[in-house]
Amino acid sequence: MLVGKSTSRIKPWLLSDQERDYLKFCLDNKKKQFVFNQYPRWILVHLIDDQKKPNQSLEETRKAGKIIADLVNDRKLSSVTVVGLEKKNDHLLAFAEGLALSSYQFNKYLNKKEEKDNSLKIIKVLVKENKQAVKELDQLCRAVYKTRDLVNEPLSTLTAVKLSKEIEEMGREAGFHVETFHKKKIESLKMGGLLAVNKGSIDPPTFSILTWKPEKPKNDKPIVLVGKGVVYDTGGLSLKPTHDSMDYMKCDMAGAAAVAGTLYALACNKVPLHVVGIIPATDNRPDGNAYVPGDVIRMFDNSTVEVLNTDAEGRMILADGLAWAEKLDPELVLSVATLTGAAHVAIGKYGIVSMGNAGKKEMDALKKSGEHVFERIAEFPFWDEYDELLKSDIADLKNIGGRYAGAITAGKFLEHFTNYPYIHLDIAGPAYNKTRDSYRGKGGSGIGVRLFYDFIKNH
Repeated sequence: MLVGKSTSRIKPWLLSDQERDYLKFCLDNKKKQFVFNQYPRWILVHLIDDQKKPNQSLEETRKAGKIIADLVNDRKLSSVTVVGLEKKNDHLLAFAEGLALSSYQFNKYLNKKEEKDNSLKIIKVLVKENKQAVKELDQLCRAVYKTRDLVNEPLSTLTAVKLSKEIEEMGREAGFHVETFHKKKIESLKMGGLLAVNKGSIDPPTFSILTWKPEKPKNDKPIVLVGKGVVYDTGGLSLKPTHDSMDYMKCDMAGAAAVAGTLYALACNKVPLHVVGIIPATDNRPDGNAYVPGDVIRMFDNSTVEVLNTDAEGRMILADGLAWAEKLDPELVLSVATLTGAAHVAIGKYGIVSMGNAGKKEMDALKKSGEHVFERIAEFPFWDEYDELLKSDIADLKNIGGRYAGAITAGKFLEHFTNYPYIHLDIAGPAYNKTRDSYRGKGGSGIGVRLFYDFIKNH
């Protein structure tokens, strides 16, 4: 597989004169991909569109990786060697990234999965310099795979306890530390939000703390990621109303999966920064003992919350996680969650809704990373006036803000439990693809891992 520009030089021995003539003909007709059958091998060529902005060009190159992945699997090829024709490796690595992420499958429950398995098993990337970048990309793609696996698992397999065990295994494999609080410990800590949501479940909650701290971290205070771990969401007694609204609710822990995947990538690549992940986890079901609209819940930080909708459960468990994060004296805290349908309605699956009080420098850096990895961020306003929508007559605040600005009031609710620089990311739109979306695939997309990794690595 050759990746380059229309002006790149291809070594004479790679293509015959006839193939070169065909290549020139295709170039004249603005084609970007070419296939040459040189039995027993195939040579594939992808040309970079260098007329576009750099980040857009990189994204198109990743998407080209998906096109080639389909072509390779159609021809039952088992391995691909990717060679760059330019001095810089940016597009070469982007293509390899798209090729690798396009090759993900979740076939574990198929009895005849070998019939569906991709033929492509090995991707070799040849670079003259910075070979470490290839190893780094490999570990990052593995982290996205693991994140997608977690999101795609059904509740019948992935309870909150099972999620905590999967995270512990990821920690052992990558080298980060995991401590898990189980129900008795959570009760002793009086994490009222997590316990309230869990009341309707037959399965106990968990609270996982993931720590990556290398010997000499560059930061004095940790960066903290808090991920929503609702392993399944019925809405509770405020039952989700539409006929298909529960079909994909196994993905409501995509924020937790993104946090686990990020710690995995950071640890595997030994990024020299102290980072902590916090994952409160439970499912949300309407049992006879479930929490109800009208309840007043005392949270971990002693705040009281009037529950007006049990389907606003993600913010209840995240609030306890955010309040606990204060113990770490963090430099910056970011929460990530499939939190609101309002965020999905606002910008669709094409980006992440963000808001926060961390300041322009941090938000701009996060946006820059979002543009680079093409997990783009749309910053929403975070004005103090939105706090008015959360005022309660009988508690410190209520858990919903009403019809308007739903994504923002959810973020403002969470801000109540913070006392540090804070950014909230709502991934409700891009976390799960009901149809295939290029290299992001079908099912869990793994959104957030590449974004956080790029942001933290360059912090």
